[in-house]
Amino acid sequence: MENEKIKEHVKKRYGEIAQNECTSCSSSCCSSSSCGPPPQYVAWKLGYSPDDIESVPEESVLGLGCGNPVVLASLKEGETVLDLGSGGGIDVFLASKKVGLTGKVIGVDMTEEMLERAKSTASKHGYMNVEFRLGEIEALPVEDESV
Repeated sequence: MENEKIKEHVKKRYGEIAQNECTSCSSSCCSSSSCGPPPQYVAWKLGYSPDDIESVPEESVLGLGCGNPVVLASLKEGETVLDLGSGGGIDVFLASKKVGLTGKVIGVDMTEEMLERAKSTASKHGYMNVEFRLGEIEALPVEDESV
């Protein structure tokens, strides 16, 4: 029961973050006392290069991850990639460039608001080889042996 409460709290908080239009403290939507360092700075500290950060849509860089898995993976053109806890989509968008149009990247997140944000970003910026699905790691919405 306690685990479910924690999960619901995490969903609620990430949903709030996903709906926030503020992407840096220099925006007029937040004061300097209400937010920490800009998401781009946090992403850089997590291992994303300035080129990585510049190569993806700004609205996908939320500074919420725990590292840059794409830099560690040896992704090849044509592969299918699964990103668990895809959030705003930064890793999905980075991986999509590596796998090319013959590949596909599937982002899975448990937060509907994050998925809406990522789907909107993908559509707005013309990403054709990405897909975002609602689901939890314990029960992935992906066919066995499809990735």
